[in-house]
Amino acid sequence: MQEFEIERRCIEIIAKSKLLSEAAVTREKTFDELGIDSLDKINISFEVEEIFSITIPDEALSSLRTVGDVVDGVVRLRNTASLPTTTASR
Repeated sequence: MQEFEIERRCIEIIAKSKLLSEAAVTREKTFDELGIDSLDKINISFEVEEIFSITIPDEALSSLRTVGDVVDGVVRLRNTASLPTTTASR
């Protein structure tokens, strides 16, 4: 999945959670500007985890301030998850 697709899906999720138009939700918007509180953030994170098959670390939730933070985090977690693991053979 390309980054622009991840961004689009994150915007859909966030807009739906607050009954906003997708046009009102941009990467630069802060959660405060969108009226997203800590409970909303948790609910959004659950949906993001399910949609993208990732696990967002609890400590990362507190650092999410903007829509772009969510998009960047999803991209980073998906890239990390897709890296091949190597094991040393003896």
